[in-house]
Amino acid sequence: MQCPHCHQENQDGAQFCRVCGKPLGAFDGGAGLIKRALVVIGLLLALLAAAGLWFVFHGNAANPAASGNQSSSAQSTSPVPASTLVKLGVAYGTEKEAWFTWAVQEFAKTPEGSGIHIDLKPMGSIEAANAIVRNDAAIQVWSPASSLYKTILLRNWKAGHADTDPLLKETILASTPMVFVMWQERYDAFVQHYQELNFRTIGQAINEPAGWKTIAEKPDWYFFKFSHTNPSQSNSGLTALVLMGYDHFGKTSGLDAGDITNPDFQTWLQSIEKNLQGAASGLVPSTGTLMTSMIQRGWSTYDCVLVYEANAIERLDQAGGRWGPLRVVYPPYNMWNDNPYYVLNVAWSSPEQRRAADAFGQFLLSPAAQRQAAAHGFRPASQLVGTGDPDSPWVKYTAVGIQRQVPGTFCDPPNPEVMENLLLAWQRSQSAK
Repeated sequence: MQCPHCHQENQDGAQFCRVCGKPLGAFDGGAGLIKRALVVIGLLLALLAAAGLWFVFHGNAANPAASGNQSSSAQSTSPVPASTLVKLGVAYGTEKEAWFTWAVQEFAKTPEGSGIHIDLKPMGSIEAANAIVRNDAAIQVWSPASSLYKTILLRNWKAGHADTDPLLKETILASTPMVFVMWQERYDAFVQHYQELNFRTIGQAINEPAGWKTIAEKPDWYFFKFSHTNPSQSNSGLTALVLMGYDHFGKTSGLDAGDITNPDFQTWLQSIEKNLQGAASGLVPSTGTLMTSMIQRGWSTYDCVLVYEANAIERLDQAGGRWGPLRVVYPPYNMWNDNPYYVLNVAWSSPEQRRAADAFGQFLLSPAAQRQAAAHGFRPASQLVGTGDPDSPWVKYTAVGIQRQVPGTFCDPPNPEVMENLLLAWQRSQSAK
């Protein structure tokens, strides 16, 4: 099948061109097709005009009552049929809010999307997984920040749903690593004292009784204020706990029960978690909300946060105009967040909804949608969209620490038991406050 826009060859049955991303339907063909359509429309309009003139001069003369009292049946119109839109609920991580909002609007303009109403549901990744296990019939697609929690979802689902698999199809949309984001002025003072920014030095700073007075002779900065999202609701919060475990033991895989129950690790973990900014009132449930809160409230609330690289990129310009420049630092132990797109295989999802979910997923992988993902700081899954263009965020923001080649080492996801016990250790840290 040849694209009518860029003339590239595509596989038969494809909905979008693999190069330009535009729909392959004949509705949007070349200029010749449009011209022929305009000619046909013009002829039809001319015929309608002629028929109207004939009725004025002949129809009324033959039936004088036609110009006055028309019958009630002639005055009434046919009832509008009930909506045939397929409603699709998409539970997604708030880090993708701007990208997904754009995608829904553009998808609706395509033939595949014109009959689909997408209800975007911004939710923490773990929050949405728990809703699916509870049979939330409003969700037909789950798009968390990463597949880290997938194994726990599957195990929890099968505990109450026999041997069924709730995931029909999985697609990777884009990736983003974790980053520390800190106000540049405070970052400069921090590294002058601690040399580097990582979980170990954050642990020292957050437990410093005199706060910034000891760190940088800045008593008016008060205490060092660091936070991440709620690990029981958000993928990035759970990822923070995993990376803290790997950082503490200096390993990149094989985090196990002996590590999690190690008394020294538990003491160190609790010393950080109980002093997080917001720990007393409740940690923020989603990563996009945490990054937005940092920009809105400034250094009076947060000195440093752990978020996705995409969140940082999306907010860099806003921060500079409010509180000053930010600094982005990649943790020495890191993890990729692959932003999967899961079409659910559940009783409340109809065949029409599953087809709609698949069509929207294909659109998100089109080059046009992948370019939009890159503009919002996500590293695109499509090999057709690069990251080295002059306007690319990974080129544009190198001065504040954004890097195209991510430094450090990447860690393997631990098994479900390790993650669940990390969550238990975190819960104990909250109850020990």
